Amino acid sequence: MNKPVVVIGHRMGKGQLVAKGISEAGGTPIVIEGLAADMKVGDVMKQNEADLGISFCGSGGAGAINAHNLYGYTARHGLRTVEAGVTAINEGIQVIGFGFMDTEELGKEITKAWKTLYES
Repeated sequence: MNKPVVVIGHRMGKGQLVAKGISEAGGTPIVIEGLAADMKVGDVMKQNEADLGISFCGSGGAGAINAHNLYGYTARHGLRTVEAGVTAINEGIQVIGFGFMDTEELGKEITKAWKTLYES
């Protein structure tokens, strides 16, 4: 059974709630510490060979776009709902950008979607 590694970058240095949801759903979260952490998502994904990245900022896109531009990860940005995130995962997107919505539900549902797609 695969255990997805999910990098979390939050513009305001948060991400603990989504990390809790990821853990509860059987994933391994990596929360980037500090302000402007969203801009480091691609770097930390690359360093840790992560499966997914989640970027949080006001616009919902800067970190996801940066990860795409630097490393070629598939990205979707400007997301505002859990359902939009799950749809992106189901479409094979590697980095998803949200507005500020650090919630356990988001972490759980994203991880479940990934596991449904990639578990062997």
